[in-house]
Order: sequence, then C-alpha cells, then structure tokens
Amino acid sequence: EFFFVTTGAQLLHFPASLVRPQGRNAGGMAGIALSGNDKVCYFEALTPGKNTIVATIASSSVALPGTSGSLKLSALSEFPGKGRATGGVRCQKFLKGEDEIAVAWVGNTPMRAGAANGAPIECDLPLSKRDASGVALPGPIAGFAGPR
Repeated sequence: EFFFVTTGAQLLHFPASLVRPQGRNAGGMAGIALSGNDKVCYFEALTPGKNTIVATIASSSVALPGTSGSLKLSALSEFPGKGRATGGVRCQKFLKGEDEIAVAWVGNTPMRAGAANGAPIECDLPLSKRDASGVALPGPIAGFAGPR
C-alpha cells in the first residue's frame, strides 16, 4: 500500500495496485489531494501487518524543530482506506499552539524513536483513536524506525 501524511494532519492510504505503470515521459500520477498550503510530509510504500501503527508529531510551524509538540500513536486499523487522489482522513487533532504535523511515520512494530544525535527516545504510549490529540513529547524526536 501507499501511505501519505500531510502537514495539515491528513492520512491517505490505498493499494499500490491502483497505480498503473507509467512510461519515461509520463507526467506522474495523483496521490493525495492537497488543500490550501498543505504539503506532504511523509510517504511510504509498505505491506501493512496486523501490528502496523501510525506515529505523528504535531508542532508549531514557527517553533524550532523538536522543541515543542505532541506525539500520538494509533493502530493503522483506525484509518479507513480511500481511493487515490482524495483528501484522506484526519490523523491528529491539533492542540493550542500546534498547526502542522512535523514528523510522521507508518510502519510495523516494534517502533523505535530517536533524537537528531541518534540517541533512543522511549515512546511506550498507549494507542489512541484516529483523530485524537497527542501527548507531550518524551524528548526531541527527529524520526522513527521499525522492522522492514
């Protein structure tokens, strides 16, 4: 499946089989429909499993990266699949002072989080509903990783 997450907190996933092969001179294909100033902040091609999760960090677009924000973990099963070229579904509710998804990840557990210097950050949070808000960051998370 293909997974898109936008800075405006929209997640879209659909089967890769919906994308037809394109030739060398192709103009591309529509993935997710964006509105306003929304941008794609995460894309992944992944075969989801029963333990696939979605991790998102909401933050302020004017804050220094990793200095503030909230983290949310949800089971992929909370997110209905939609067709390509649609807007997706909300993946995190913004709290006061938050206006963008700064970091996102979709993958199979176990998930690991890390700081910019590579130090591990413990993220043992319970899974939340699809469009819930997050909890305070346990540290300045720069990214996530999991098994392939």
